[in-house]
Amino acid sequence: MDKIIRVAIAGYGRSGCNIHGAYLATDPRFKVIAVADNLPERRQDAAEKFGCQVCESYEEMIEKGGFDLLINATPSRFHVACSKLGLSKGYNVIGEKPSAPTVAEFDMLVATAEQNNCLFLPYQNSRFYPFFTKIREVIASGVLGKIICIRSNWSSFHRRWDWQTRQDQLAGNLFNTGPHPVDQAIVLFGEGVPNVFCRMDSVHHGLGGDADNFCTLSLYGEGHPLVEVQVSSFLAYPQGEMYNIQAEFGGLTGGPNGLKWKYFDPAKAPKQEFWKPWSKDRQYCSEKLDWIEEEWTFDNNESNNSGYKGLSAAIYGNYYDVIVNGAAREITLDQVRRQVYVMEEAHRQNPLVKTVLP
Repeated sequence: MDKIIRVAIAGYGRSGCNIHGAYLATDPRFKVIAVADNLPERRQDAAEKFGCQVCESYEEMIEKGGFDLLINATPSRFHVACSKLGLSKGYNVIGEKPSAPTVAEFDMLVATAEQNNCLFLPYQNSRFYPFFTKIREVIASGVLGKIICIRSNWSSFHRRWDWQTRQDQLAGNLFNTGPHPVDQAIVLFGEGVPNVFCRMDSVHHGLGGDADNFCTLSLYGEGHPLVEVQVSSFLAYPQGEMYNIQAEFGGLTGGPNGLKWKYFDPAKAPKQEFWKPWSKDRQYCSEKLDWIEEEWTFDNNESNNSGYKGLSAAIYGNYYDVIVNGAAREITLDQVRRQVYVMEEAHRQNPLVKTVLP
């Protein structure tokens, strides 16, 4: 019989309830024994769903103990403090994104885990999107040749008036949505620390926000593709698919519901000789390439465990094996550290004006 991991959830809001709690209720390898939230109605929800102990604060819950794994789903500005406390008490911690706002704080969490013989496990569930797995597979096959430029757009048009618009809550588009595309960008960029260029803006329609809700950033470096990410709240008209990849022999486009890519076989391409000294007969270069075109479609329905449930199943499956069997992490600490570096550098380049709510 599989070992059952006893779980405590810190924060029973959108993420703690709708993502972590919803999944853990379906996986018999995990048993939720405690939930902490400062809202009484949420504590009641948790008690009714899991029959578990409830606490008003994560500090109280951690002090009581009795669990194996802490899920840190607190609001973003509490992520570092909650993870640090759990790790300092020797508990394995799954930390929601952003893991930390600075590399120094991330390194401190990793060191705390090592000092207390436990595991810090960042929750980067977007790594397991089926379409992203397929993109990596196509690139690794080599059919596209050298990857020149990768563009990823996670934008729409929407207004917000919650805590995710406030700098004092460690919020904004980059800290909220950004860890998903930046995690994928780090993987596609490859090993090494990228150079970063970023521009942000904060336009909140007079609704009280001061954090970024427009962010575009580029990762670049010698021997790497240019990887561009945009997370905007002002994209009124869709601009192509989520992903567009330009490569030596062709390209790829698509997103969660499907991908298509085309490429030519350089061994079968028309043979050309360089024109000397100028253009031949005042013409432009022209040729017909025999494109090889392929596509992949994802059937997004519950029968194949899609959506948040599928992503949670993948990441919790790996982390269960890491905790119980000492398996290798699919999301490495070095990858997450580079993600944190990118976001810290992006904010350093864009010091936004901070406002005080009346």
